[in-house]
Amino acid sequence: MNDDYYLVCLSHLRWSFVYQRPQHLLSRCARERRVFFVEEPVFGDGPNHIELTKTDEGVIVAVPHLLLGTPLEEVETQQREMLRGLLASEQIERFVLWYYTPMALPIAEGLSPLAIVYDCMDQLSAFRGAPPALIERERELLDEADVVFTGGHALYEEKKHLHNNIHPFPSSVDVPHFAQARAQQPQPEDQAPISGPRLGFFGVIDERMDLELLAGVAAARPDWQLVILGPVVKISEDELPRLANIHYLGSKSYRELPRYIAGWDAALLPFARNESTKFISPTKTPEYLAAGKPVVSTSIKDVVRPYEQLGLVRIADTVDTFVAACQAALDEPAAARLASADSFLADLSWDKTWQEMQAQLQVALTARRRGEAKRRMPRVRATRRPGDAEQSAAAGGK
Repeated sequence: MNDDYYLVCLSHLRWSFVYQRPQHLLSRCARERRVFFVEEPVFGDGPNHIELTKTDEGVIVAVPHLLLGTPLEEVETQQREMLRGLLASEQIERFVLWYYTPMALPIAEGLSPLAIVYDCMDQLSAFRGAPPALIERERELLDEADVVFTGGHALYEEKKHLHNNIHPFPSSVDVPHFAQARAQQPQPEDQAPISGPRLGFFGVIDERMDLELLAGVAAARPDWQLVILGPVVKISEDELPRLANIHYLGSKSYRELPRYIAGWDAALLPFARNESTKFISPTKTPEYLAAGKPVVSTSIKDVVRPYEQLGLVRIADTVDTFVAACQAALDEPAAARLASADSFLADLSWDKTWQEMQAQLQVALTARRRGEAKRRMPRVRATRRPGDAEQSAAAGGK
């Protein structure tokens, strides 16, 4: 795009947490313009300040530091002042606001962006620990946004009636990065002693994982080794099944993942079927395929369509059927599977996804410049379901 502007992202996720959708997209944006990734505050001894760090990809991560014990009613006020101070000190006058969380809406109150983007990557109100105000603030953000993206087709179907310029952009993949797993790799020290066959998972371990299914599969097949990579958040580690053939190896960097996956015989998506997984579109699905591994998943909508429908992933929801699907995955010939996966992946990349998002953003910027009305629906006051006000869910990675 020829427009000269900065991009300011307001996020509930930490840049250094799990490398996923925001990192993929905004790293590509940073190749063309300055990108500021503003995180939620951290609390400490003071004094209040905003810490700026430039990532290897060129994104400037801004972390507000607030005094521990700051009254709740002052937290948003101080974040708002810090954001204005950041814009002033960095001479940011022409900018696009890019939201990942509606809870940041008051922080940007009164600003005059060239356009507002809401990249709705998850149904945050369905996650454990979400603020009660999130549902109403999302309605407000949908009213303000010039363009809305969703992290998958199921989420698009849920939101499409709330905005008139909304587009589904499901999970994409960096094929060359994960294709490294197809070549023989030296095994990481913590995985090397684990015998095979290895069935693996990487990602956030939280209320979205079906821990009973995981335990049941491990108990049914003690000869299989289940390798689980990722941070444990929003649930207690005491809740994790602790069978001898389940191995929790902790968080791994994005760079390290192909080495681990190279040593697996199959890849798993053992998600629970609950409110928190109803609209997810797991980024790891195409990443597993790019790595050349057979995939077994529970019946998540955005995995069933298109992956299971195209014969790329096996679907099972009970211990017995999941074990049978894993055995079939282990037994299937690799050549046919790889050919099917490569045919599907040939047209999929984060580069292409970002280019298509940029095109939609350009339409919104052009409309603003011409003084045209935003292409959005009139604000909808949806009927509240029982428990909406008390719903809680916080953000997590996929």
